[in-house]
Amino acid sequence: MAFQKITEQTSIYSDLDKKSVAQLLSGINEEDKKVALAVEKIIPQIEALVTKIVERMKRGGRIFYIGAGTSGRLGVLDASEIPPTFGIPSGWVIGLIAGGESALTNAVENAEDDIEKAWEELQALQINNTDTVIGIAASGTTPYVIGGLRNARKNKILTASISCNPDSPVSEEADIPIEVIVGPEFVTGSTRLKSGTAQKLVLNMITTTTMIKLGRVKGNKMVNMQLNNSKLIDRGTRMLVDELGLNYDQAKNLLLIHGSVKKTLDFVHTQKTD
Repeated sequence: MAFQKITEQTSIYSDLDKKSVAQLLSGINEEDKKVALAVEKIIPQIEALVTKIVERMKRGGRIFYIGAGTSGRLGVLDASEIPPTFGIPSGWVIGLIAGGESALTNAVENAEDDIEKAWEELQALQINNTDTVIGIAASGTTPYVIGGLRNARKNKILTASISCNPDSPVSEEADIPIEVIVGPEFVTGSTRLKSGTAQKLVLNMITTTTMIKLGRVKGNKMVNMQLNNSKLIDRGTRMLVDELGLNYDQAKNLLLIHGSVKKTLDFVHTQKTD
């Protein structure tokens, strides 16, 4: 199939500026309904990627996201949420965005056009062949992403891409291309809408499933979460109440002593076997 930029095709909705607020919201919602169905179609590719990531991370490997604009911000967001959710060091999942930290809140002109920059940034972080590089680019044409994936692949590092156009240049640079075809955007070309939502869903699936397979979840509970506010302390306490049959105050005291639900459970189970 020849490369076609579906993400740039004209919206199927016309005269948006003449529609009511209710009509606009309903239209956006109708388009959003298509996203989960599009993601469902590419679960086998996500499965193949996660399987390889888990094996590499068990040997000390890391996940690197590279992207620009909305795609880059989504990668940085996912990477930043993993340590507090699953209690892992911040260096396990790393998000790189074209233009650096300032690009998280402001557009950095031309940053995404530097085809060598992502690889330079990856090298500065001592990337190696136990790591995985995932390029995120809705259009599938971002030079920053293409160059990073190309160089990583040359150095025998596992590569994957997440894009929203079929047979895109970024897919050609990835060992495992993930193409979520969500169709034209509600506002023509605004990939912060359906394309961004699709990318966020895929990122959630990749890291959540990886962390579960690495033992960072018990049952359906985030037993390794960081206890950095009262809400999370309360959540952890209730986990221990359910798991151990303790009263609330006993569970909370143990949780604060040991620092996580997992460590508390390990301590209690050790005491029972001694």
